[in-house]
Amino acid sequence: MTAAGNQSAHHESRSEQERARVALVFGGASTEHGVSCLTAASIAAAIDPDRYEVVGIGITTEGLWVHVPVDEITALGAEGDELPSVSPHHPECHLLRRADGPRLVTVDAGTIRDETPIDVAFSLLHGPFGEDGTIQGMFEMLGVRYVGSGVAASANGMDKHLMKTAFADAGLPVGPYTVITPADWENHPDEARGRVEALGFPVFVKPARGGSSVGISRVTRREELDDALIEARRHDPKIVVEAGFVGARELECAVLGSFEGPPRASAISEIVMHTNDGFYDFESKYNPAEGAMELVVPAHLSEETTEALRRLAVWAFTAMGCEGLARVDCFLTAENELFVNEINTMPGMTEFSGYPKMWQAAGMPYRELVTELIELGLRRPLGLR
Repeated sequence: MTAAGNQSAHHESRSEQERARVALVFGGASTEHGVSCLTAASIAAAIDPDRYEVVGIGITTEGLWVHVPVDEITALGAEGDELPSVSPHHPECHLLRRADGPRLVTVDAGTIRDETPIDVAFSLLHGPFGEDGTIQGMFEMLGVRYVGSGVAASANGMDKHLMKTAFADAGLPVGPYTVITPADWENHPDEARGRVEALGFPVFVKPARGGSSVGISRVTRREELDDALIEARRHDPKIVVEAGFVGARELECAVLGSFEGPPRASAISEIVMHTNDGFYDFESKYNPAEGAMELVVPAHLSEETTEALRRLAVWAFTAMGCEGLARVDCFLTAENELFVNEINTMPGMTEFSGYPKMWQAAGMPYRELVTELIELGLRRPLGLR
C-alpha cells in the first residue's frame, strides 16, 4: 500500500472555465462548534482561489444557517482559551433544490434576495448533526455533491458502538469494551458497573456519539467511575467504555479516497503524551500545553509494522464504506499486536491536526490535499452508488 500517490493528472483543468463553487459548511449545534470553526478557517485559507470560489454557510450554536463571507471565515481563530463561533448577525441562508441544480439562497425578512448555484458542499461539521449522517442525508435529498462519507458510513462511524460492531463483523481486531445504554444505567446500574470492572482498570469512558474527546474520562479506580459516567452522559445518554491498553502506542493513519483504484494510506503518526496520567483529550488536541504532548510524524516504526497499519487503516475505511477521507486510530501493544480503536470520518484540519500532517509527511502539501478532497466531491455520483 503506497502513501500519497499524487493524482493531479486526473484533475480537469479549470483555467479556461468558470471556477467551481464550493460551499463550506461549518459551526453547528454540537459541542464541537468551535473546533469546526477552526477547521473552516484553515480550509478556507488553503483552497486554491484560481480553481474554486468559496461561499460560506455558517451554522450557529442555535442551528441558524447564515451566509458568512470568506474573509470572515479565514479570520476565525481562538482568543486565549476561547474558541471562535458563528455570529448570527449575517443574512439567513438555505440550500434548495432547483431543476438546474442546487442553489444557496439568501433570505431577508422571509424573502429570497439572492440565489447562488453550488457545485459541491464541503461539510466541516464535527460531532452530532453534521458528522453523523444527518447533513449528508440532506445533501442527498437536495442533489448536492459533497466531500466525505455518505449517510450510513457517517452514522456508523459516529456511533462508537455501531463502529466497533462493524469492525468486528469485518474481522478487524477490536479491543475489549462494553456499552451502557440509558436503560442499563436507569434499571441495572450495578450490573453496568460490574461489566466495566470486568474490563480491568484503567478504562476510558466515552459518549458513544461524541468527538474531539469531549466528555471522555480516563478512570483508574472504581470510585471514579460514576463521576465519569455522569460526565459522559452530559453529552450522550449512550456510553461506550473501553479497556485501556496499558503501555500501548497510540498510532494514527490518514486515509484518502481515490479517483481510480483503492483508497490511499498516509504516513503514520504517533501520539506521545509526556505526562504520567495524561491522555489525548480536548485540551491536548486544540490547546496543547507546552511539552504535554507530541505528535510524531512519521512514527518511528519498522517498515513491516508501518505497512501492516496502513493495510489495517484501508481495511477499516472500506469495511465502513467510507468515501473521501477518514482518520483511523490504532493501538500497538508491547506484544506488537495492532488493534483498531476508532475511525473519524471528519477529522480536524487545524494546524494541530494529524490528518494534514500525515499527508504532508507522505509528500502531499496541505493545499493539494484540500484540492484532492474537493475534486473527489465534484466527481461523486448523485444518488445510490
